[in-house]
Amino acid sequence: MPARQLLTATALLLFASHADAQITRAEYAQRRDSLVARAGNGVILAFGAPEPSHDFLSFYQDPNFLYLTGFREPSAALVMVKDNGKVASTLFVQTKDPAREVWTGNRLGTQNTMTELGLAGRAFEDLRRVLDSLLATGKGLSVIGEFGSEDATSLTPDAQFIAALKQQRPSLETTDFTPEVLRLRGRKSGAELELIRRAIEITNRAHREAIQAAEPGMNEFELQGLIEYVFRRNGADRPSFATIIGSGPNSTTLHYNTNDRFINAGETIVMDIGASYRGYSADVTRTIPANGVFSAEQRAVYQIVRDAQMAAEKEARVGGTLGAMSAASDAVLAAGLARIGLIESAGASYDCGDGTGRCPQYRMFYMHGLGHGIGLEVHDPDQYYTGPIAIGSAFTLEPGIYVRANALDVLPDTPRNRAMIAKLRPALARYQNIGVRIEDDYLVTDKGVEWISRVPREIAEIEQLMKGAYAGPAKRDPALVDVYRKMR
Repeated sequence: MPARQLLTATALLLFASHADAQITRAEYAQRRDSLVARAGNGVILAFGAPEPSHDFLSFYQDPNFLYLTGFREPSAALVMVKDNGKVASTLFVQTKDPAREVWTGNRLGTQNTMTELGLAGRAFEDLRRVLDSLLATGKGLSVIGEFGSEDATSLTPDAQFIAALKQQRPSLETTDFTPEVLRLRGRKSGAELELIRRAIEITNRAHREAIQAAEPGMNEFELQGLIEYVFRRNGADRPSFATIIGSGPNSTTLHYNTNDRFINAGETIVMDIGASYRGYSADVTRTIPANGVFSAEQRAVYQIVRDAQMAAEKEARVGGTLGAMSAASDAVLAAGLARIGLIESAGASYDCGDGTGRCPQYRMFYMHGLGHGIGLEVHDPDQYYTGPIAIGSAFTLEPGIYVRANALDVLPDTPRNRAMIAKLRPALARYQNIGVRIEDDYLVTDKGVEWISRVPREIAEIEQLMKGAYAGPAKRDPALVDVYRKMR
Protein backbone atom coordinates (compact mmCIF):
# COMPACT_ATOMS: atom_id res chain seq x y z
CA MET A 1 0.00 0.00 0.00
CA PRO A 2 1.40 3.48 -0.85
CA ALA A 3 2.75 5.35 2.19
CA ARG A 4 0.05 8.04 2.21
CA GLN A 5 -2.76 5.50 1.86
CA LEU A 6 -1.22 3.47 4.66
CA LEU A 7 -1.03 6.55 6.88
CA THR A 8 -4.67 7.38 6.19
CA ALA A 9 -5.83 3.82 6.86
CA THR A 10 -3.84 3.70 10.09
CA ALA A 11 -5.27 7.05 11.17
CA LEU A 12 -8.81 5.82 10.53
CA LEU A 13 -8.25 2.84 12.78
CA LEU A 14 -6.69 4.96 15.50
CA PHE A 15 -9.35 7.65 15.42
CA ALA A 16 -12.21 5.17 15.17
CA SER A 17 -10.86 3.27 18.18
CA HIS A 18 -10.96 6.47 20.23
CA ALA A 19 -14.17 7.83 18.73
CA ASP A 20 -16.07 7.77 22.01
CA ALA A 21 -13.25 9.30 24.11
CA GLN A 22 -14.93 12.05 26.08
CA ILE A 23 -15.28 13.33 29.61
CA THR A 24 -18.72 12.31 30.88
CA ARG A 25 -21.01 14.22 33.22
CA ALA A 26 -20.39 11.48 35.79
CA GLU A 27 -16.63 12.06 35.63
CA TYR A 28 -17.01 15.81 36.10
CA ALA A 29 -19.27 15.13 39.11
CA GLN A 30 -16.70 12.71 40.55
CA ARG A 31 -13.99 15.37 40.20
CA ARG A 32 -16.11 17.86 42.14
CA ASP A 33 -16.85 15.25 44.80
CA SER A 34 -13.13 14.54 45.17
CA LEU A 35 -12.43 18.24 45.58
CA VAL A 36 -15.20 18.79 48.14
CA ALA A 37 -13.94 15.81 50.14
CA ARG A 38 -10.70 17.76 50.69
CA ALA A 39 -12.55 20.76 52.14
CA GLY A 40 -14.23 21.44 55.45
CA ASN A 41 -17.67 23.00 55.84
CA GLY A 42 -18.04 26.26 53.96
CA VAL A 43 -18.20 27.73 50.47
CA ILE A 44 -16.00 26.75 47.55
CA LEU A 45 -15.88 29.29 44.71
CA ALA A 46 -14.25 28.50 41.36
CA PHE A 47 -13.87 31.21 38.73
CA GLY A 48 -14.06 30.65 34.98
CA ALA A 49 -12.06 32.81 32.59
CA PRO A 50 -13.54 36.28 31.99
CA GLU A 51 -15.10 37.51 28.77
CA PRO A 52 -12.41 38.82 26.38
CA SER A 53 -12.24 42.59 26.06
CA HIS A 54 -13.59 42.27 22.51
CA ASP A 55 -15.93 39.56 21.24
CA PHE A 56 -13.78 39.01 18.15
CA LEU A 57 -10.89 37.75 20.31
CA SER A 58 -10.46 34.04 20.98
CA PHE A 59 -11.69 32.73 24.33
CA TYR A 60 -10.11 29.82 26.18
CA GLN A 61 -11.60 28.52 29.38
CA ASP A 62 -9.55 28.45 32.58
CA PRO A 63 -8.19 24.88 32.80
CA ASN A 64 -9.10 24.36 36.48
CA PHE A 65 -12.66 25.51 35.86
CA LEU A 66 -12.89 23.38 32.73
CA TYR A 67 -11.62 20.38 34.72
CA LEU A 68 -14.40 20.78 37.29
CA THR A 69 -17.33 21.67 35.01
CA GLY A 70 -16.68 21.03 31.31
CA PHE A 71 -18.23 24.46 30.69
CA ARG A 72 -16.54 26.45 27.90
CA GLU A 73 -18.31 29.83 27.98
CA PRO A 74 -16.79 33.00 29.49
CA SER A 75 -17.72 34.84 32.69
CA ALA A 76 -18.93 31.90 34.73
CA ALA A 77 -18.42 30.67 38.28
CA LEU A 78 -19.08 27.50 40.26
CA VAL A 79 -20.26 27.72 43.87
CA MET A 80 -20.34 24.61 46.07
CA VAL A 81 -21.62 24.78 49.63
CA LYS A 82 -20.61 21.99 52.01
CA ASP A 83 -22.55 21.59 55.24
CA ASN A 84 -22.02 18.47 57.38
CA GLY A 85 -21.55 16.17 54.41
CA LYS A 86 -24.29 17.69 52.26
CA VAL A 87 -23.21 19.59 49.15
CA ALA A 88 -25.20 22.02 47.00
CA SER A 89 -23.64 23.13 43.71
CA THR A 90 -24.65 26.01 41.43
CA LEU A 91 -23.17 27.13 38.13
CA PHE A 92 -23.41 30.87 37.49
CA VAL A 93 -23.51 31.62 33.75
CA GLN A 94 -24.43 34.38 31.36
CA THR A 95 -28.13 34.51 30.61
CA LYS A 96 -29.39 34.05 27.08
CA ASP A 97 -29.61 37.29 25.14
CA PRO A 98 -30.53 36.90 21.45
CA ALA A 99 -29.27 40.38 20.56
CA ARG A 100 -25.88 39.65 22.14
CA GLU A 101 -25.74 36.13 20.71
CA VAL A 102 -25.78 37.61 17.19
CA TRP A 103 -22.17 38.57 17.99
CA THR A 104 -21.01 35.80 20.31
CA GLY A 105 -23.01 32.74 19.25
CA ASN A 106 -25.54 30.86 21.32
CA ARG A 107 -25.15 30.71 25.09
CA LEU A 108 -26.25 27.74 27.19
CA GLY A 109 -28.21 29.95 29.58
CA THR A 110 -29.43 29.15 33.07
CA GLN A 111 -32.30 26.96 31.86
CA ASN A 112 -30.03 24.37 30.22
CA THR A 113 -27.19 23.85 32.72
CA MET A 114 -28.91 20.96 34.49
CA THR A 115 -29.75 19.15 31.27
CA GLU A 116 -26.31 19.61 29.69
CA LEU A 117 -23.98 19.66 32.70
CA GLY A 118 -25.92 18.25 35.65
CA LEU A 119 -25.60 21.52 37.58
CA ALA A 120 -28.25 23.96 38.74
CA GLY A 121 -27.90 27.27 36.90
CA ARG A 122 -28.20 30.90 37.95
CA ALA A 123 -27.36 34.19 36.31
CA PHE A 124 -23.75 35.29 36.68
CA GLU A 125 -24.93 38.74 37.70
CA ASP A 126 -26.41 37.13 40.85
CA LEU A 127 -23.06 35.74 42.02
CA ARG A 128 -22.11 38.57 44.37
CA ARG A 129 -25.53 38.73 45.97
CA VAL A 130 -25.64 34.97 46.56
CA LEU A 131 -22.15 34.96 48.07
CA ASP A 132 -23.04 37.87 50.36
CA SER A 133 -25.98 35.85 51.67
CA LEU A 134 -23.92 32.68 52.17
CA LEU A 135 -21.01 34.43 53.84
CA ALA A 136 -23.30 36.37 56.18
CA THR A 137 -23.75 33.13 58.14
CA GLY A 138 -20.03 33.03 58.96
CA LYS A 139 -19.02 30.35 56.46
CA GLY A 140 -15.42 30.27 55.33
CA LEU A 141 -14.53 30.70 51.64
CA SER A 142 -12.18 28.53 49.59
CA VAL A 143 -11.37 29.99 46.18
CA ILE A 144 -10.04 28.56 42.91
CA GLY A 145 -8.84 30.96 40.25
CA GLU A 146 -6.07 33.10 38.84
CA PHE A 147 -4.74 35.36 41.58
CA GLY A 148 -1.29 36.35 40.30
CA SER A 149 0.71 38.97 42.20
CA GLU A 150 -0.27 40.33 45.60
CA ASP A 151 0.55 43.80 44.28
CA ALA A 152 -2.72 45.73 44.61
CA THR A 153 -1.92 47.67 41.43
CA SER A 154 -1.96 44.52 39.29
CA LEU A 155 -4.71 42.33 40.73
CA THR A 156 -6.31 39.83 38.39
CA PRO A 157 -10.11 39.98 37.93
CA ASP A 158 -10.45 37.01 40.32
CA ALA A 159 -8.29 38.72 42.94
CA GLN A 160 -10.23 41.96 42.54
CA PHE A 161 -13.49 40.10 43.19
CA ILE A 162 -12.12 38.53 46.39
CA ALA A 163 -10.63 41.86 47.52
CA ALA A 164 -14.06 43.48 47.18
CA LEU A 165 -15.62 40.72 49.29
CA LYS A 166 -13.00 41.19 51.99
CA GLN A 167 -13.46 44.93 51.97
CA GLN A 168 -17.11 44.43 52.83
CA ARG A 169 -16.34 41.63 55.31
CA PRO A 170 -12.89 42.29 56.88
CA SER A 171 -13.17 39.19 59.07
CA LEU A 172 -13.76 36.89 56.09
CA GLU A 173 -11.31 33.99 56.02
CA THR A 174 -10.33 32.82 52.54
CA THR A 175 -8.21 29.88 51.44
CA ASP A 176 -6.60 29.48 48.03
CA PHE A 177 -7.90 26.03 47.06
CA THR A 178 -6.34 26.06 43.58
CA PRO A 179 -3.47 23.75 44.63
CA GLU A 180 -6.03 21.07 45.53
CA VAL A 181 -7.43 21.12 41.99
CA LEU A 182 -3.91 20.93 40.58
CA ARG A 183 -3.25 17.83 42.67
CA LEU A 184 -6.38 16.19 41.29
CA ARG A 185 -5.37 17.09 37.74
CA GLY A 186 -2.02 15.33 38.21
CA ARG A 187 -3.58 11.89 37.72
CA LYS A 188 -5.33 11.59 34.35
CA SER A 189 -8.39 9.42 33.88
CA GLY A 190 -8.69 6.91 31.06
CA ALA A 191 -10.79 9.37 29.05
CA GLU A 192 -8.23 12.13 29.55
CA LEU A 193 -5.40 9.87 28.41
CA GLU A 194 -7.34 9.06 25.24
CA LEU A 195 -7.89 12.75 24.47
CA ILE A 196 -4.18 13.44 25.00
CA ARG A 197 -3.42 10.50 22.73
CA ARG A 198 -5.61 12.08 20.04
CA ALA A 199 -3.77 15.39 20.37
CA ILE A 200 -0.44 13.58 20.01
CA GLU A 201 -1.60 11.61 16.96
CA ILE A 202 -2.59 14.84 15.20
CA THR A 203 0.77 16.38 16.14
CA ASN A 204 2.55 13.33 14.73
CA ARG A 205 0.85 13.86 11.36
CA ALA A 206 1.88 17.52 11.30
CA HIS A 207 5.49 16.66 12.11
CA ARG A 208 5.72 14.14 9.29
CA GLU A 209 4.37 16.68 6.80
CA ALA A 210 6.77 19.39 7.99
CA ILE A 211 9.82 17.08 7.95
CA GLN A 212 9.07 16.13 4.34
CA ALA A 213 8.36 19.71 3.27
CA ALA A 214 11.38 21.43 4.83
CA GLU A 215 14.13 22.67 2.52
CA PRO A 216 16.61 25.54 2.26
CA GLY A 217 15.11 28.82 1.06
CA MET A 218 11.81 28.36 2.91
CA ASN A 219 10.79 30.77 5.60
CA GLU A 220 10.12 29.47 9.07
CA PHE A 221 6.54 30.74 8.85
CA GLU A 222 5.87 28.44 5.89
CA LEU A 223 6.50 25.41 8.08
CA GLN A 224 4.43 26.99 10.85
CA GLY A 225 1.56 27.54 8.42
CA LEU A 226 1.73 23.94 7.16
CA ILE A 227 1.81 22.52 10.69
CA GLU A 228 -1.12 24.55 11.95
CA TYR A 229 -3.10 23.74 8.78
CA VAL A 230 -2.60 20.03 9.44
CA PHE A 231 -3.68 20.56 13.06
CA ARG A 232 -6.99 22.16 12.17
CA ARG A 233 -7.61 19.92 9.18
CA ASN A 234 -7.40 16.90 11.44
CA GLY A 235 -9.72 18.13 14.15
CA ALA A 236 -7.46 20.01 16.57
CA ASP A 237 -8.87 23.05 18.37
CA ARG A 238 -5.69 25.08 17.93
CA PRO A 239 -1.98 24.87 18.72
CA SER A 240 -1.54 24.12 22.42
CA PHE A 241 1.23 26.74 22.57
CA ALA A 242 2.98 29.13 20.19
CA THR A 243 4.52 27.04 17.40
CA ILE A 244 8.33 27.05 17.52
CA ILE A 245 10.21 26.84 14.21
CA GLY A 246 13.80 27.86 14.90
CA SER A 247 16.45 27.60 12.18
CA GLY A 248 20.19 28.24 12.41
CA PRO A 249 20.90 30.60 15.33
CA ASN A 250 17.20 30.56 16.22
CA SER A 251 17.50 26.83 16.96
CA THR A 252 19.50 27.75 20.06
CA THR A 253 16.71 29.91 21.57
CA LEU A 254 14.53 27.68 23.73
CA HIS A 255 11.13 29.28 23.10
CA TYR A 256 11.76 31.19 19.89
CA ASN A 257 8.43 31.68 18.08
CA THR A 258 8.80 34.74 15.85
CA ASN A 259 9.13 32.31 12.93
CA ASP A 260 10.09 34.82 10.23
CA ARG A 261 13.63 33.88 9.19
CA PHE A 262 14.63 32.34 5.86
CA ILE A 263 16.25 28.93 6.27
CA ASN A 264 19.72 28.31 4.86
CA ALA A 265 21.33 25.06 3.74
CA GLY A 266 23.50 23.47 6.39
CA GLU A 267 21.39 24.62 9.33
CA THR A 268 19.40 22.69 11.90
CA ILE A 269 15.68 23.39 12.35
CA VAL A 270 14.08 22.84 15.74
CA MET A 271 10.32 22.26 15.39
CA ASP A 272 8.60 22.25 18.80
CA ILE A 273 4.86 21.88 18.20
CA GLY A 274 1.69 20.59 19.79
CA ALA A 275 -1.97 20.29 18.87
CA SER A 276 -4.74 20.94 21.38
CA TYR A 277 -7.64 18.51 21.04
CA ARG A 278 -10.81 19.19 23.07
CA GLY A 279 -8.60 21.21 25.39
CA TYR A 280 -5.91 18.54 25.88
CA SER A 281 -2.35 19.23 24.76
CA ALA A 282 0.48 17.48 22.96
CA ASP A 283 4.10 18.67 22.91
CA VAL A 284 6.53 17.04 20.48
CA THR A 285 9.87 18.35 19.18
CA ARG A 286 11.95 17.19 16.25
CA THR A 287 15.24 18.63 15.00
CA ILE A 288 16.06 18.18 11.33
CA PRO A 289 18.80 19.25 8.88
CA ALA A 290 17.56 21.92 6.47
CA ASN A 291 19.05 20.21 3.40
CA GLY A 292 18.08 16.67 4.41
CA VAL A 293 21.45 15.41 5.64
CA PHE A 294 23.08 16.11 8.99
CA SER A 295 26.62 17.48 8.89
CA ALA A 296 29.29 15.75 10.99
CA GLU A 297 28.97 18.41 13.69
CA GLN A 298 25.17 18.30 13.70
CA ARG A 299 25.25 14.51 13.78
CA ALA A 300 27.57 14.52 16.79
CA VAL A 301 25.39 16.92 18.79
CA TYR A 302 22.17 15.21 17.73
CA GLN A 303 23.36 11.76 18.79
CA ILE A 304 24.35 13.01 22.24
CA VAL A 305 20.83 14.36 22.76
CA ARG A 306 19.21 11.19 21.45
CA ASP A 307 21.43 9.04 23.68
CA ALA A 308 20.46 11.21 26.65
CA GLN A 309 16.79 10.69 25.87
CA MET A 310 17.31 6.92 25.56
CA ALA A 311 19.02 6.91 28.97
CA ALA A 312 15.99 8.66 30.47
CA GLU A 313 13.61 6.25 28.73
CA LYS A 314 15.35 3.30 30.37
CA GLU A 315 14.38 4.80 33.75
CA ALA A 316 10.81 5.56 32.62
CA ARG A 317 8.79 2.83 34.27
CA VAL A 318 5.90 2.57 36.69
CA GLY A 319 7.49 3.21 40.08
CA GLY A 320 10.39 5.13 38.53
CA THR A 321 11.08 8.75 39.35
CA LEU A 322 11.70 12.03 37.58
CA GLY A 323 14.96 12.33 39.51
CA ALA A 324 16.28 9.04 38.16
CA MET A 325 15.34 9.95 34.59
CA SER A 326 16.96 13.39 34.89
CA ALA A 327 20.16 12.03 36.43
CA ALA A 328 20.55 9.45 33.66
CA SER A 329 19.98 12.03 30.93
CA ASP A 330 22.25 14.66 32.51
CA ALA A 331 25.13 12.20 32.79
CA VAL A 332 24.97 11.35 29.09
CA LEU A 333 24.74 15.02 28.07
CA ALA A 334 27.74 15.97 30.21
CA ALA A 335 29.88 13.08 28.95
CA GLY A 336 28.94 13.83 25.34
CA LEU A 337 29.71 17.55 25.60
CA ALA A 338 33.10 16.71 27.09
CA ARG A 339 33.80 14.22 24.30
CA ILE A 340 33.33 16.85 21.58
CA GLY A 341 35.27 19.49 23.51
CA LEU A 342 32.48 21.92 24.43
CA ILE A 343 33.22 21.43 28.14
CA GLU A 344 36.45 20.44 29.91
CA SER A 345 35.12 17.26 31.52
CA ALA A 346 31.80 15.71 32.52
CA GLY A 347 32.13 16.98 36.08
CA ALA A 348 33.72 20.36 35.29
CA SER A 349 32.28 23.61 36.63
CA TYR A 350 32.67 27.33 35.98
CA ASP A 351 32.30 30.58 37.89
CA CYS A 352 28.64 31.60 37.55
CA GLY A 353 26.21 34.18 38.91
CA ASP A 354 28.26 37.04 40.28
CA GLY A 355 31.41 34.97 39.85
CA THR A 356 31.46 33.60 43.40
CA GLY A 357 29.40 30.45 42.78
CA ARG A 358 30.18 27.30 40.82
CA CYS A 359 27.88 25.79 38.17
CA PRO A 360 28.22 22.64 36.04
CA GLN A 361 29.78 23.43 32.66
CA TYR A 362 27.26 21.27 30.79
CA ARG A 363 24.57 23.72 31.92
CA MET A 364 26.08 26.33 29.60
CA PHE A 365 24.52 24.34 26.76
CA TYR A 366 21.53 22.68 28.49
CA MET A 367 19.49 25.13 30.53
CA HIS A 368 16.13 23.46 31.14
CA GLY A 369 14.66 20.44 32.85
CA LEU A 370 14.16 17.02 31.32
CA GLY A 371 10.39 17.23 30.84
CA HIS A 372 6.99 18.12 32.21
CA GLY A 373 3.43 16.91 32.51
CA ILE A 374 0.94 17.40 29.69
CA GLY A 375 -2.85 17.64 29.85
CA LEU A 376 -5.25 20.57 29.94
CA GLU A 377 -2.14 22.76 29.81
CA VAL A 378 1.00 22.06 27.85
CA HIS A 379 2.93 22.27 31.15
CA ASP A 380 0.41 20.41 33.27
CA PRO A 381 0.43 19.10 36.84
CA ASP A 382 1.52 15.47 37.09
CA GLN A 383 1.84 13.08 40.00
CA TYR A 384 5.44 12.24 39.03
CA TYR A 385 6.60 15.68 40.21
CA THR A 386 6.17 14.64 43.84
CA GLY A 387 6.06 10.84 43.67
CA PRO A 388 6.80 7.89 41.43
CA ILE A 389 5.58 7.43 37.87
CA ALA A 390 2.14 5.81 38.08
CA ILE A 391 -0.89 4.96 35.98
CA GLY A 392 -2.50 8.22 34.91
CA SER A 393 0.74 10.10 34.29
CA ALA A 394 1.26 11.92 30.99
CA PHE A 395 4.64 13.56 30.47
CA THR A 396 7.42 14.55 28.09
CA LEU A 397 11.14 13.79 27.91
CA GLU A 398 13.02 16.59 26.11
CA PRO A 399 16.80 16.81 26.54
CA GLY A 400 18.60 19.34 24.37
CA ILE A 401 21.88 21.02 23.52
CA TYR A 402 21.99 24.65 22.40
CA VAL A 403 25.35 25.97 21.20
CA ARG A 404 24.80 29.72 21.24
CA ALA A 405 27.53 31.72 19.51
CA ASN A 406 27.93 34.01 22.54
CA ALA A 407 27.79 31.25 25.17
CA LEU A 408 31.33 31.98 26.43
CA ASP A 409 31.16 35.75 26.03
CA VAL A 410 28.42 36.23 28.62
CA LEU A 411 30.19 34.46 31.48
CA PRO A 412 31.57 36.38 34.50
CA ASP A 413 35.08 37.65 33.87
CA THR A 414 37.18 35.65 36.34
CA PRO A 415 40.65 34.11 36.02
CA ARG A 416 39.19 30.60 36.15
CA ASN A 417 36.63 31.40 33.42
CA ARG A 418 39.23 33.06 31.20
CA ALA A 419 41.37 29.93 31.27
CA MET A 420 38.35 27.72 30.53
CA ILE A 421 37.18 29.93 27.67
CA ALA A 422 40.59 29.74 25.99
CA LYS A 423 40.32 25.93 25.96
CA LEU A 424 36.72 25.79 24.75
CA ARG A 425 36.75 28.55 22.13
CA PRO A 426 37.82 26.32 19.17
CA ALA A 427 35.05 23.79 19.82
CA LEU A 428 32.48 26.56 20.18
CA ALA A 429 33.50 27.96 16.80
CA ARG A 430 33.01 24.51 15.28
CA TYR A 431 29.58 23.79 16.76
CA GLN A 432 28.08 27.27 17.14
CA ASN A 433 24.48 27.87 16.05
CA ILE A 434 23.60 24.19 16.32
CA GLY A 435 20.52 23.67 18.46
CA VAL A 436 19.05 20.21 19.02
CA ARG A 437 16.01 19.24 21.07
CA ILE A 438 14.21 15.90 20.88
CA GLU A 439 10.92 15.76 22.77
CA ASP A 440 8.51 12.89 23.02
CA ASP A 441 5.22 12.25 24.82
CA TYR A 442 4.50 9.29 27.08
CA LEU A 443 1.27 8.02 28.65
CA VAL A 444 1.16 5.63 31.61
CA THR A 445 -1.57 3.00 31.50
CA ASP A 446 -2.00 -0.51 32.87
CA LYS A 447 0.31 -1.54 29.99
CA GLY A 448 3.14 0.56 31.45
CA VAL A 449 4.85 3.65 30.01
CA GLU A 450 3.85 4.03 26.35
CA TRP A 451 5.75 6.15 23.81
CA ILE A 452 2.98 7.83 21.80
CA SER A 453 4.74 10.45 19.65
CA ARG A 454 5.97 7.95 17.10
CA VAL A 455 7.57 10.31 14.60
CA PRO A 456 10.99 9.41 13.12
CA ARG A 457 13.73 10.53 15.50
CA GLU A 458 16.82 8.48 14.63
CA ILE A 459 19.26 10.20 12.28
CA ALA A 460 18.82 7.64 9.48
CA GLU A 461 15.01 7.74 9.81
CA ILE A 462 14.88 11.52 9.51
CA GLU A 463 17.22 11.63 6.53
CA GLN A 464 15.18 8.90 4.81
CA LEU A 465 11.90 10.77 5.36
CA MET A 466 13.41 13.96 3.89
CA LYS A 467 14.46 12.28 0.64
CA GLY A 468 12.56 13.07 -2.53
CA ALA A 469 10.25 15.90 -3.54
CA TYR A 470 7.37 16.87 -1.29
CA ALA A 471 4.00 16.73 -3.04
CA GLY A 472 2.03 18.66 -0.43
CA PRO A 473 -0.41 17.51 2.26
CA ALA A 474 -2.45 14.41 1.54
CA LYS A 475 -5.88 15.07 0.09
CA ARG A 476 -8.75 15.12 2.49
CA ASP A 477 -10.21 11.66 2.98
CA PRO A 478 -14.04 11.77 3.17
CA ALA A 479 -14.11 8.74 5.46
CA LEU A 480 -11.71 10.45 7.85
CA VAL A 481 -13.83 13.61 7.84
CA ASP A 482 -16.88 11.51 8.75
CA VAL A 483 -15.01 10.09 11.76
CA TYR A 484 -14.16 13.60 12.96
CA ARG A 485 -17.72 14.80 12.41
CA LYS A 486 -19.09 11.98 14.59
CA MET A 487 -16.52 12.66 17.31
CA ARG A 488 -17.32 16.35 17.59
